[in-house]
Amino acid sequence: MAYSTDSAVAARVPGIATSADGAKGFVQRLVMQTVFGVLESQGRSALLPEAVISTILSQLNVTTNYEPLNCQKVVLSLAEMVMKNDPPSCIIMSNTVTGICTNMNDNMKACMVAPAMMVTITSINNSYSTISGTLSTTNIIMANWSKEMWQSALNRAVRMLASGPYRSNFFSASAAVGGN
Repeated sequence: MAYSTDSAVAARVPGIATSADGAKGFVQRLVMQTVFGVLESQGRSALLPEAVISTILSQLNVTTNYEPLNCQKVVLSLAEMVMKNDPPSCIIMSNTVTGICTNMNDNMKACMVAPAMMVTITSINNSYSTISGTLSTTNIIMANWSKEMWQSALNRAVRMLASGPYRSNFFSASAAVGGN
């Protein structure tokens, strides 16, 4: 869920977006497809015809807000961190940014980048690991769902994200129904 405009990074991390808009679009599509999948499944469980399900889904709008992390340098293993001479921006393990390595030297947890050169591993700022959004509908039946019904659907979507191919990015995800 990060991006880099550096082609060398993109070559080493094939799944990384090449722009902030690309990363935002990916997150938008992933969340939307997951929510739609949950609602489609609920429609099938209620024995609704496919045409009705399709109409209902066309009346939904999912928008997400997300600030992607710009990774101009990366390391992909702890061994590589020891070997690299200049500090990386993003530490990526199994296609997930797990930390940011900076040049600051203090008493914080540090990574070895070169012999006797300590750099600080900082956690990822919440602004880069928080996805917020809205789900709205013009479908009269769904517009009158209770908060509990919406929460149940969102909880299923979160479980799907946390068990899907990008599970390491969503392992601690949660969703809450707010609004009017």
